[in-house]
Amino acid sequence: MAIITVVGAGMMGSAMAFPACRNRHSVRLVGSPLDREIIEHGKRTGDHLTLCHDVKGVRTSFHMPEGVSFHQYEELADCIRDADLLICGVSSFGLEWFCENVIPVIPESLPVLSITKGMIDDGECKGNLISYPEYMLRFTDKKLKINAVGGPCTSYELADLDPTEVTFCGPDIKLLRFIRSLFETDFYHVSLSTDVRGVECAVALKNAYALGVSLAIGMSYRREGRVFEHYNSQAALFGQASKEMARLLALLGGLHDSIYLGIGDLYVTVFGGRTRRIGTLLGEGKHFDEAMAILRGVTLESIVIARRTADALLQMTKDGRAKKEDFPLLMHIRELLVDNAEVNIPWQAFETETIR
Repeated sequence: MAIITVVGAGMMGSAMAFPACRNRHSVRLVGSPLDREIIEHGKRTGDHLTLCHDVKGVRTSFHMPEGVSFHQYEELADCIRDADLLICGVSSFGLEWFCENVIPVIPESLPVLSITKGMIDDGECKGNLISYPEYMLRFTDKKLKINAVGGPCTSYELADLDPTEVTFCGPDIKLLRFIRSLFETDFYHVSLSTDVRGVECAVALKNAYALGVSLAIGMSYRREGRVFEHYNSQAALFGQASKEMARLLALLGGLHDSIYLGIGDLYVTVFGGRTRRIGTLLGEGKHFDEAMAILRGVTLESIVIARRTADALLQMTKDGRAKKEDFPLLMHIRELLVDNAEVNIPWQAFETETIR
């Protein structure tokens, strides 16, 4: 059986232990310096402190499966020495820490699977965004084998064994097949792709646009004066988001088919989680600074990716590579986040005429 070392004891990295252990592999869960409480709690109880689900209305921690061991960051060297795979399990806010502290100690023989979703400016040409796996490779001269995960999957539902289908991406299809063999189960289904830019950028874009779709939820709450959702408005925003995501992916150089991973991920993100919360608050009429005060302490990767994407688009517009009017939803999201504007969905800008 294989040994899988997960660095970062956040929810998704930890949830990857469930399919791995179903296949009888061993998982070493290594916390970052910010995860000490999670690791200590796991050592004492076997439960994960933050990976939770609702049981009859009560928020309950998941008990980690047999085969998981908990380790503090100081044990990293021992935990990777004989491992067969290393998972980057940090959030996008921990990416720099991972690149500076973990990438240098990974041997070339140890493949990496990153669950961290996001895009970042390539630092060479303004307006160009690259995937996190591409960015990670800039921190080493070694020929590391960095792969990544994309597709619709929430951590708490993966831990609850709800069936899903994701995509592993990387440059070597044979290595991807090996990594798939470690995780594929009757509830975790895995496709493969060598389109790293396309897969990773598509699933990163969904964070920005899930915020946009979630505006309709808050707008419905405000209109009705109670917790009540209308779906016409959500569906309209979902359709516009999908259109803009496809256009952006083409600008970023991803294969067209990879957009479907982002669209699937967009769907599941709108149904729950932190991005839905910020979008709902904005839709209810809160200004961005008010909403952030309410959600103080909550990690919001959607804010980072929305701003990065909008800023990149504005640069591409200046360079003549894109048209701002093709992205009215993204531009309105930017107004909310950067200008502290009020929600005013540009519905008419979504309208088109198609003549066949």
